Amino acid sequence: MTANQVFSIVNPIALVSWLLLIVLPGRRWVIEAAGLAVPVLFAIVYTAIVAANFFGSPGGFSSLPDVALLFGNPWLLLAGWTHYLAFDLLVGTWEARDAQERGVSHLLLVPCLVLTFLFGPAGWLLYRGVSARARS
Repeated sequence: MTANQVFSIVNPIALVSWLLLIVLPGRRWVIEAAGLAVPVLFAIVYTAIVAANFFGSPGGFSSLPDVALLFGNPWLLLAGWTHYLAFDLLVGTWEARDAQERGVSHLLLVPCLVLTFLFGPAGWLLYRGVSARARS
């Protein structure tokens, strides 16, 4: 299996998880699947890719050029992408849970989830602002 084939598997899984989180955030099974099972799956994929490809690969984390060199390996680029998919999904799940606990309107939550899916930290930042306003 190639890195591109794995990419074409993890992306739709992430997309379906996000759609479920956006459409059915109050369902326990959605939170468990999107917020636990899928990130666990992505963590396993990530760990396997890193274990098989990191050591001996050129590049590293000490400078931006080293990171670029490291991500020149398609497998390690895929590992980085899978890392983002897992952590953004964990953050989105936290947002959905927190919104339920705090009584944040689902209509206000949805743009935050979409932004978190597409741009990670920007969506989390929006959610923090939305949830702070909803509490006051």
